[in-house]
Amino acid sequence: MSTPPVFKLVPTAQKYDWGKIGSSSKVAQFAAASKIPGFTLEESAPYAELWMGTHPKSPSHVLESNAVLAEHLAAHPELIGKRVSDRFNASNGNLPFLFKVLAIEKALSIQTHPDKKTAEVLFAQQPDIYKDDNHKPEMALALTPFAALCGFLPLPKIATHLRSTPELAALIPPSITAEFLKSASSATPAGPEEKLALKNLFAAVMTAEEGVVKAQLDILVARYKAGGEAESQDVVDLVLRLDSQFPGDIGIFCAFLLNYVHLKPGQAIFLGAGEPHAYIFGDIMECMANSDNVIRAGLTPKLRDIPNLVSGLTYEAAEPSKHVVNPAPFRSAAASTLYDPPIPEFSVVQVVLDAGKTETHPVVAGPSIGIVTEGTGSVSWTGASQLQVGHGDVFFIGADTEVSFSSTSGLTVYRAFVEAN
Repeated sequence: MSTPPVFKLVPTAQKYDWGKIGSSSKVAQFAAASKIPGFTLEESAPYAELWMGTHPKSPSHVLESNAVLAEHLAAHPELIGKRVSDRFNASNGNLPFLFKVLAIEKALSIQTHPDKKTAEVLFAQQPDIYKDDNHKPEMALALTPFAALCGFLPLPKIATHLRSTPELAALIPPSITAEFLKSASSATPAGPEEKLALKNLFAAVMTAEEGVVKAQLDILVARYKAGGEAESQDVVDLVLRLDSQFPGDIGIFCAFLLNYVHLKPGQAIFLGAGEPHAYIFGDIMECMANSDNVIRAGLTPKLRDIPNLVSGLTYEAAEPSKHVVNPAPFRSAAASTLYDPPIPEFSVVQVVLDAGKTETHPVVAGPSIGIVTEGTGSVSWTGASQLQVGHGDVFFIGADTEVSFSSTSGLTVYRAFVEAN
């Protein structure tokens, strides 16, 4: 039985403590508009994530038939395409990527994601905690002003924090500090010795005795509130913000160890396996490999797995520019911008059309999921077929389908896709 190559989806909404509250959350706004069965917007509830994809934890459905998306794709393999299906073992209908909207009011946890090999081990050993055997490289693309901790600071900058912040230094045995400062002064790029020194330093901080952590944080916060800081205002504001949300939490000290970045709408960062990060505030489009594996170590009420986090990090220390995904033109489409991170599972295209304008995307040799974040318009494809779309609508585009986006009131679409090139 044939199926159209373009059709609407019903996503799922997730409430987590860190989400934006009620109708201030873009997740809640989109969920209310996308016809999720039984969804009622609660103004006191934190709406954190909108999921669009086939992950079994919270799969999307086909709007017209209510079929589970993965089952529909398995029954119509042409929608994924043979090359993508073969490359990513997607014959069961599971897409290799998961697309999300995140609305962040309160900081997410200090976390990392395992590589594929580690994910397989963790899933085999602790399937109640690590729910699948896949890795989870991810890209965050800002919809509103967005801030995050991402990746380790260059070693000399961590060394500066160690020297200027006695509360941080108090958590670390002097021998580890001395070895780190020696490594941080090296003029050569970080090699195995420097990475080991960073690992030992980070492990010492994250395993510091709880009473010592709380005592030193009390001193640090009091000093900052009294205006006695020796750090940048950015770091001071971050420490005070995190302390107001997670008082006494060891994760607050990551403000001195990780890059703190601010993104404007349209800017993006990529985080590969083994890179520590925490999202601080803002609204983003997030795309990742099809996984929900997270190893947490701070700023969270959820389970913390410090041993696996410490052992799984890459300990690459670099300026935040290492994580930036630079936008590029998308093929011949003038109003479309491509965000193409260095992994095969996904890319994302942003389409921004003024009222009355049309944009054609040539064939993509793999499946796509799109969401309308602003405006109204239509998606059309071969045979004069057309789908009317508006704010919050989520839709699927099958492999090898040329589509045209038309705007009636100004239209912004984010389209995640995968190809097997």
